[in-house]
Amino acid sequence: MIAVLNRLVEFIEDHLTEEIDIAGLASSLGTTEYHLRRMFSSLAGMPLSEYVRRRRMAVAAADVLGDGDLLGIAVRFGYGSTEAFNRAFRSVHGVSPADVRRDGGPLRTQPQLRFRLTVEGNTTMDTRIADRPAFRLIGHSARVPLIHEGANPHIQAFIASLPVAEHARLKALGDTEPAGLLQVSADVDPDYSEGSELTYLHGVAVGESTAVPGDLDAIEVPAGSWAVFRTEGPYPAALQSMWAATATDWFPSNPWRLRHGPSIVAVLERAEDFSTATCELWMPVERA
Repeated sequence: MIAVLNRLVEFIEDHLTEEIDIAGLASSLGTTEYHLRRMFSSLAGMPLSEYVRRRRMAVAAADVLGDGDLLGIAVRFGYGSTEAFNRAFRSVHGVSPADVRRDGGPLRTQPQLRFRLTVEGNTTMDTRIADRPAFRLIGHSARVPLIHEGANPHIQAFIASLPVAEHARLKALGDTEPAGLLQVSADVDPDYSEGSELTYLHGVAVGESTAVPGDLDAIEVPAGSWAVFRTEGPYPAALQSMWAATATDWFPSNPWRLRHGPSIVAVLERAEDFSTATCELWMPVERA
């Protein structure tokens, strides 16, 4: 995966002024666009689309400092108007192309990335592969923004809005793995962009033939393989650290890649105040 990401970066560098077909490139590299985008964003700390935009604007800055026509520069880098180019340029450098041409700066450089695998052995990965038939996730869902670190206040508020008795009712409905009350993230942006919206479902897993009460939302989950990571410790810090370690440690070292589907957190045990918890993180995978 590290080699694939570096080839991706090299391809982007050679085609900064062209439309980049990420899906076609991923296929030629023996992986999928979904997995490539997720691994890039996890390891680079930014969405792939954001990296491409930053590199384009970093290179475009050299042209802006020359005496070429700004519209011609905009078109060269894939923008149909100076207004669209100005917005992209300002979002990266904080100033307009005209300001840079007049004052010579300020400019913010996005260096070309290089990925390296550092083996430290300091993250214990308690992992199993589970092959599961098709099942349903049922419960109450809401659209919420993605937050990478710390508790998500939008999810906290949503769960707090549910009646206490509803948690017990949901738990009683669950009849298959993953067991217990579940925290489900679905329809996630492949770039995993901070602030992008996802569907959060608070509920349980049931068999494909189990009847779904009319007042509950449902997500159909096809048969497939899952990588199940178990973690315990401070909540949600230990869980989020494990989530990050799947990208930095586990996927680069194992013959699996992410496939489309929801990510599921099963809370197996927790402290009364939820300061600590034992959790399982279920991620849909397929052989690479």
